[in-house]
Amino acid sequence: MNSGHQHRVFGRRAQEHILILASGDKVRHMTVRPWMAAVAFCFVGVFSIGYLLATSYLVLRDDLIGATMARQARMQHDYEDRIAALRAQVDRITSRQLLDQQVVEDKVDKLMEQQMALTSRHGKLDNLLDRAESSGLTEKDGVLPAPSSPVQSYAPDIKDKRASLTGGGIEAIEKQLASGAPADATPDNSTLAYVPATDTVGDRADRIFSKVTLSLKDVEQDQRSRVEQLTSYAGNAANAIETVLTRFKIPMPETADKKDDDDAVGGPYVEPESNDDFNNSLVALDGALTRLEEVRSTAESLPFRNPAIGKDVTSPFGNRRDPFLGRLALHSGIDFRFSPGERIRPTAPGKVISAGWTGGYGNMVEIDHGNGISTRYGHMSQVLVKVGDTVDRDDVIGLAGSTGRSTGTHLHYEVRQDGHAVDPVYFMNAGLKLATYIK
Repeated sequence: MNSGHQHRVFGRRAQEHILILASGDKVRHMTVRPWMAAVAFCFVGVFSIGYLLATSYLVLRDDLIGATMARQARMQHDYEDRIAALRAQVDRITSRQLLDQQVVEDKVDKLMEQQMALTSRHGKLDNLLDRAESSGLTEKDGVLPAPSSPVQSYAPDIKDKRASLTGGGIEAIEKQLASGAPADATPDNSTLAYVPATDTVGDRADRIFSKVTLSLKDVEQDQRSRVEQLTSYAGNAANAIETVLTRFKIPMPETADKKDDDDAVGGPYVEPESNDDFNNSLVALDGALTRLEEVRSTAESLPFRNPAIGKDVTSPFGNRRDPFLGRLALHSGIDFRFSPGERIRPTAPGKVISAGWTGGYGNMVEIDHGNGISTRYGHMSQVLVKVGDTVDRDDVIGLAGSTGRSTGTHLHYEVRQDGHAVDPVYFMNAGLKLATYIK
């Protein structure tokens, strides 16, 4: 009943598995429990999985090792290529810096040459300007004033132009040229290709040195125009003086010089050292100033000035009634009213060829001015020079008086050319025209 009831309530009871092991007369049995079967199954499964994994690792190990080594090799090659590209780019940047430095040095050398040329020209111009100023050319309407600043101020102030790349030379040049840092190398292999900077040191040097070169050219052009202007003024002044001298039949000094220059000269023809336009203009200016100085010196040695500025003329040159004989006679000079004892100065420098009592002249001084022209100063109360003395325009040669054939204190001024008396007014009028050219 209990068995039937148990069967009805709990169902049929599962029968246990018994494992019987017989060895000879010994028989052993072991009941196989469900949990023992589960443990055995799990163990077999774990062992099978481990075996499969071990077998797969042994089979695929070589492929995995090969793939890992290949990947490492690729990575190594990539890094080597990247390092090589970076090194190449650094070399290109360094080479470009060297080239930029060479460009800067070349341009500095050119600017130094231009600076030396302008400095040399400035020295020549100083000499020529001094000569022009002594000739009175720079005083007219501000013609060619001297430069207000020396030419060196236009030259660039560049120091350590030979600085090395390993030191601070490049940084100093880049700071001076207001440069930025060069393009940095990038580790990205896709951008390792060299791309030149849009604004390099050489480009900045080109711009700056171009500005300086243009400034120097402006200075040179200004100097050339001023030199040409001064040459024109010097030529015009020399022509004006020559015109006056020719009127009095005074030989031009360059005629004699040219004759002397062509005498006893020779030698093979050699091309000139320089065909520079500016140097040629300086040569032309030097020739014009030399010509002006020569004719100006000739004009200043002649009696073109008034011996008695502000004095009254009591008797002009020409025929007049003789004050002592009362008949017509030639008056060979001009009489100027003077006060007794007033100082008398010559109208031009020269050499005293007569000094003392000379007949109707009374106390008279005669001065030879060259070119066949002499002046006489008569009726002086006292002679202060002697024969052979060299006098200048500011020297006092005597004191006014009334000696000889004179009716009162005055100065008898006389100009003689080749021994013949000429009207001094001609010389004084010419002196008025030459007033701007001679002292």
